[in-house]
Amino acid sequence: MKKIAILFLATIAVLVIGCSNKPQPETTFTSYIQAWEKKQYGEMYEHISKESKQAISKSEFIERYESIYQGIEMKGLQLSYTLPEEDMSYKKEDSPSFDYEGSMETLGGKISFSHASSLVYEEGEDQDKWSISWSPDMIFPSMEKGDVVKAESEAPNRGQLYDKNGKGLAVNGEVVEVGLVPQWMKEDKEEVKQTLSKLLNMSVEDINSKLNQSWVKENSFVPLTSIPRDSEELIEKIRPLNGTKMPTKPARVYPQGKAAAHLTGYVGPITAEQLKEWKDKGYTKNSVVGKAGLELLLEDKLKGSPGGKVYIETKEGEQKKTLAKQNPVNGEDVTLTIDASIQKAIYKQMAQDAGSAAAINPMTGTVEALVSSPAYDPNSFILGMNNNQYNALKSNPKKPLTNRFRQSYAPGSTFKPITAAIGLESNAISPSEEVSIHGRSFSKDGWGDYSVNRVESASSDNAVNLAEALYRSDNIYFAKAILSVGESSFLKGAKPFGFAEDIPFPYTITSSQITGENGFQNEIQLADTGYGQGEVEMSTLHLALSYTPFITEGTLLEPVLLKKDETNKAWHQNVISKDTAAIIKQGLTEVVTNPSGTAYNPQVEGISLAGKTGTAELKTEQGEQGKENGWFVAWDTGSSDLLVSMMIEDVREKGGSHYTVEKVKEVFKEISSN
Repeated sequence: MKKIAILFLATIAVLVIGCSNKPQPETTFTSYIQAWEKKQYGEMYEHISKESKQAISKSEFIERYESIYQGIEMKGLQLSYTLPEEDMSYKKEDSPSFDYEGSMETLGGKISFSHASSLVYEEGEDQDKWSISWSPDMIFPSMEKGDVVKAESEAPNRGQLYDKNGKGLAVNGEVVEVGLVPQWMKEDKEEVKQTLSKLLNMSVEDINSKLNQSWVKENSFVPLTSIPRDSEELIEKIRPLNGTKMPTKPARVYPQGKAAAHLTGYVGPITAEQLKEWKDKGYTKNSVVGKAGLELLLEDKLKGSPGGKVYIETKEGEQKKTLAKQNPVNGEDVTLTIDASIQKAIYKQMAQDAGSAAAINPMTGTVEALVSSPAYDPNSFILGMNNNQYNALKSNPKKPLTNRFRQSYAPGSTFKPITAAIGLESNAISPSEEVSIHGRSFSKDGWGDYSVNRVESASSDNAVNLAEALYRSDNIYFAKAILSVGESSFLKGAKPFGFAEDIPFPYTITSSQITGENGFQNEIQLADTGYGQGEVEMSTLHLALSYTPFITEGTLLEPVLLKKDETNKAWHQNVISKDTAAIIKQGLTEVVTNPSGTAYNPQVEGISLAGKTGTAELKTEQGEQGKENGWFVAWDTGSSDLLVSMMIEDVREKGGSHYTVEKVKEVFKEISSN
């Protein structure tokens, strides 16, 4: 009896184990859904039925899912499903079905769907299993054999940039696309190519390569390049040529051209690297994005959000069902504090030189102009710049691709008013005290052969007060002044002027410095710092801002670029006292009005200017003759609504800082006459 009982129990155990190993449809369904969420389409295929596999091969199955999901730019796929709460028992002839829901984000917006998956029992040589009865409607409900999923993207209108008066700086306009239609070309086609080559500044080889592209047919329009709509003379030369066609097309346009190039920057097609980096920001492979300047810095405001549509289309080409649709949201238009007329007037004066300039309203902090010269035409990037044109820009010794208003330079004597202000505030100097200076050079024990030299125009005085030192630009006076102030007191007094501090401004401007990382190296460097040499560096914008305390009676204003932002806002308050501001302002007025002042000539009728000249010498040791940068900072004391800070490189053979003085005064003359 005992042996029989053991045998009976063993038999039951085998039956229980056999039942537990029986394939369950829930297992297949769950594995299929999990593979789907992981985008493992090959794994999904292994779970579909033999009959389903006869209708679609594995490679076709994988390609179908991949192409659809890539085409609609699917991301964030989420699938959920419902299984029976209790264990179920199935027969081979059953067709169990399980509900599932899916959602995903696409270029047309969110797609949500629900469906049911049916399974069939299949016997195999090695093992039996339940398999998914697959059909196209498992991709999206309503899909049938022969249907395709299509997607159409709709780009938003890019936000536009305007100056404070509503003049366009970067706007959405049109250009003329110049191209050829092969079947329209006559027997003179080689002559036409030669003519177009000269007119469009492109080689005949480039024209032929475009005509020989694989997609080109006899009736195809083959674009060669684009030209501005206002190129009337050029258009009239092209129009009679056999084979040419010139439709217009939407494009980004920069009405101020070179004058505002480094300010606005330009746009271009998104790169693969950018698309990867910004994958969660709504960009597509067809997006146009900012490449430089404000176009890049304000990209998030300007870009808008693309729209799109995802739909099912029948094999006959009819739209069957819209799965998702969303309208584009246009980018934000941005109005700047820039005045296009001032921007152009400054660039007009600087166009032949390398340099930088900034213009501000010294009573409000609004930035009226930011100029870097020479410049490129941003429209040329939109129209289609060829390699020869770009290489010419890159190899130009004046570096037109370099944005100089973002950089800092030795300010030379334009720094002297800051030295004077710190000296007055620390009581190290007195405005009426005459400093004894003999000859053209000054040195101290321990300086070796080094000396501070005066400009010739300052050498006639042996006793110099502050006003005279400012309008004659006496290096020795300010070298002695900073030595009287001392290192620590000078650095403390300079800090409220914004040195070694990021300028609170949307455009990244290099921070200005009094010294390098290691501080003052010796007394010689301290002395040189007093008149803007040593290791002092400033941008033209910061230099302009540093003069605002002389005009606002002590407040260093924060620069404003966006018109919507608050104006007349302090960057630092109580930088200097009202008395100090008045003393410096009077001295800077004499720089222009006193016949011995360094900016006295040329005279400008009807405009009362104050300011300071500066010549920064770029050399590694005393005695050598290096390049000179010429500076002039000036404002209209009558209206106090415009201050211009300009630096022009390499002015030694052009008259030094006087060369820059003439240009700044011409700007004020042109602005006042408008």
